[in-house]
Amino acid sequence: MKAIAYNIQPKEKEWLIVANYKKHDITIIANSLNLDTLAFANGKEALIIFNEDPLDKALIDGLKLLGIKYIATSSYAIDHIDLNAAAVAGLKIANVPFMADNELKTMHQVIKNLDNWAEGKCVGKACCCQNSCAIKPLKEG
Repeated sequence: MKAIAYNIQPKEKEWLIVANYKKHDITIIANSLNLDTLAFANGKEALIIFNEDPLDKALIDGLKLLGIKYIATSSYAIDHIDLNAAAVAGLKIANVPFMADNELKTMHQVIKNLDNWAEGKCVGKACCCQNSCAIKPLKEG
C-alpha cells in the first residue's frame, strides 16, 4: 500500500521503518499536514498521522480528492480528526486501540492497520469509522 506520514519525528521514523519492514511504500515527511503540504499525498492510498495532528474537514476533503482512502493515527485519541467529515468522504479511520508501553508496539499496530486494509480486511478494535458497524455513529447537529 502506498502511504504518506506527515510530521514524523526522527525517533518515530526509526520505529516506523522497523515496524514496516519494507511491506508498504511509505513516504515520510517531517512537515506537518496542512493545505500547503497536502499535495504530497497525491497518489497515496493511506495517510499516517502522528502527534495527534489536527485533521479538519478542509484537509479531509483535500485528501479524498488526492486519492486517500485510509487514515491511520498513531494515537489512541481520535478527537483530533473530524470523524463526521471523514464519514461523509467515505474514508476509513483506525487508531491504536490500546495504550502501548512503547513506541515500537504503537508502530506495529499502525502497520497492522495498513496490512489489514491492503488485504481488504477490517481493522477490528482499531476501527474508528463513523460508518462502521463496530461503533455507534456520531449524531448530526
